Amino acid sequence: MSSFEPGNSEPHRHGEATGRKAGVVIASNRAAAGIYQDETGPVIIDWLAEHGFEPFPAMVVPDGEPVGAALRALLTQQPAVIITSGGTGLSPDDLTPEMTLPLLDREIPGIMEGLRRAGTAKTPTAMLSRGHAGAAGKTFIVNLPGSPKGVMDGLTVLDPVIGHLCDQLEGHHGH
Repeated sequence: MSSFEPGNSEPHRHGEATGRKAGVVIASNRAAAGIYQDETGPVIIDWLAEHGFEPFPAMVVPDGEPVGAALRALLTQQPAVIITSGGTGLSPDDLTPEMTLPLLDREIPGIMEGLRRAGTAKTPTAMLSRGHAGAAGKTFIVNLPGSPKGVMDGLTVLDPVIGHLCDQLEGHHGH
């Protein structure tokens, strides 16, 4: 197995996610209406696949209640992770946080602190994100911003912890 060559094994120890299912929900009125191509879904799907997850196809839905419906539908599949993109700002139809919070059994505030800190270092408006991160049963749910750049910054923050986080939610106490 060539994955144990020096320099190449360390970054992807979190490939331990192998076989874990993952869901992606894109909250965007315009993308849902077909006005433009969703750009964040493919970025998230690629990242999940790189980390050993088996992602379901991204669900592109309008802001608001459809996001809640998509999240609830995904939760019935018991994925290890659900990542949302969009709907976390201050516009009246940015309701992804409101749709996410009631589904969480436990919040994980440090994740959102990390995401906002990393985002704010690049763009001050990142501090306006109202997203949540937490656990719904054994599923980790996190709200990322709607821009491809914001999503990439967020995934970089999740990179070193995602495998460990899933292990803990599943009840494994790795080191």
